[in-house]
Amino acid sequence: MAPAVDHVTRLARSVSAQDARTPFLSNADGAVVRDGGDVLSRIVGQIARPVRWDLCLEAMTRLGVTGILELPPAGTLTGIAKRYFRGGDTTVETLSLNTPDQLDEAHAFCERHRAAVAAEAVSA
Repeated sequence: MAPAVDHVTRLARSVSAQDARTPFLSNADGAVVRDGGDVLSRIVGQIARPVRWDLCLEAMTRLGVTGILELPPAGTLTGIAKRYFRGGDTTVETLSLNTPDQLDEAHAFCERHRAAVAAEAVSA
């Protein structure tokens, strides 16, 4: 995959990246990244690096994530998350979005978790 990284690195030089308004969670190491250039670099580098889902789940726990919505093809990552959070102190709702008829459910899911974050921010 190294040749692909080199090729995409050259292509990425033509992309203008802005800083993230929403924290970006790097799947290489679970780091929270906001710098646009760093986000782009990490995405390009991810082509040849393993995904550290374990570190991402640890970061999500530290960040207080209340819901994980997996986009199509969905099921694998939410399955891992369910096993990770089972029996722990943290409750995280998951939703695997696979078909268009689930869009209303996904919208409600996002609203529920947005509202939970907003309520927590007000009480902090």
